[in-house]
Amino acid sequence: MRHERIVAGADPAALAAELRALVPAPGLVRDQVAEIVAQVRAHGDEALNSYTRRFDTGGAEQPAITVSRNELNTAERDLDPPVRAGLAAAIENVRRVGEAGIVEDRTVRFDHHQVTLRSAPVSRAAVYVPGGRAPYPSTVVMGVVTARVAGVTDVAVCAPPSRDGMVDPVVLAACKLAGATRVYAMGGAQAIAALAYGTESVAPVDVIVGPGNLYVQEAKRQVSGDVGIDGFAGPSDLVVVAAHDADPRPLALDLLAQAEHGDGTLVVAASDSAQLLYAIGEQLDDAPDTNAIVRLVETGNLDDALTLAQSFAPEHLQLAGAAEQLAPRATSAGCLFVGTAAGTAFGDYIAGCNHILPTNGAARFSSGLTAAQFRRTFAEVRLDDADALARAAAPVARAEGFEFHARSMEARIRDNGGDGS
Repeated sequence: MRHERIVAGADPAALAAELRALVPAPGLVRDQVAEIVAQVRAHGDEALNSYTRRFDTGGAEQPAITVSRNELNTAERDLDPPVRAGLAAAIENVRRVGEAGIVEDRTVRFDHHQVTLRSAPVSRAAVYVPGGRAPYPSTVVMGVVTARVAGVTDVAVCAPPSRDGMVDPVVLAACKLAGATRVYAMGGAQAIAALAYGTESVAPVDVIVGPGNLYVQEAKRQVSGDVGIDGFAGPSDLVVVAAHDADPRPLALDLLAQAEHGDGTLVVAASDSAQLLYAIGEQLDDAPDTNAIVRLVETGNLDDALTLAQSFAPEHLQLAGAAEQLAPRATSAGCLFVGTAAGTAFGDYIAGCNHILPTNGAARFSSGLTAAQFRRTFAEVRLDDADALARAAAPVARAEGFEFHARSMEARIRDNGGDGS
């Protein structure tokens, strides 16, 4: 596999920015996506089917947008037993981790009033499952199980159909096992538009999550004012920070595992040990090329390597060898893997953490998929005596020029007769 060696300079944060710039900017397809979204919003199934014939089925008519219950049952029945066992384990682990993220209602009590922060699930959610290079039943698990844990009762899945108009049977089986209520054979920006605005065959949803290509993610961005989204999921990335005592072979395999995602994927190994980086490079030399961007960065010390990682804000951050001690200081990553045994591939499939994670440096301010993406938090206010609050807030309202805000509150003061004067 092609890779480059870099010796970091005095400013690791600047190098992180240079590495980020190696990935194409996401706005390149904005106009094309806007046209697709507008057409599906205006013309529903007619436009959706047209784009499906154009982009997915090679001009052939699609049997149906909605996958039948019989197809789901057949796919589950025919699923290879080891794959079934692996999916079942992943479903259980993702469920348990997802449940840990549910926040109970909380009440703050004052002398004469109380405010309760309540949480409730959205009514409908959708999980986009990519196609293209391979089927992704693991993404079904990550999205559907998390939505179900959050309390969403109507969870749709969409996945691009193949040339015959059908969705991969392993994906369909995962949908059945994970508890999806509806499955659509559709993909691309047109699928995101259909889920956001609805068509004759597709019910609109409240939240759309899941990875996908640049067109899918740009479509999510464009509809995000009308539905909730998990974020912009760009190409995958990984930073490995390793000390001299780390084992190079499994670390090279971790880099290769993320590089399997192909074009635009950015994987970086940073270490203060030139010898370790050389050993990792030897492992990479014998691997097939995937068009991923691979960089091996020698830093002056492990602190500089961590600074590089923190500034890069990777989707996945792995610490190995003596670098494991840096874990408490690592805060800008979609998911943190500590120790050589904790390969990132475990997070993609079975550990229980979610693999739908912030990319493009969004881990500085964004989080991986949790039940929170499918729930809304709102306040419930109860007052048994409004006097003190009204007397305190009315002058502020008048200072802002809102006379009737002030009068509304003052009307609740007991000794004014309730006339708001």
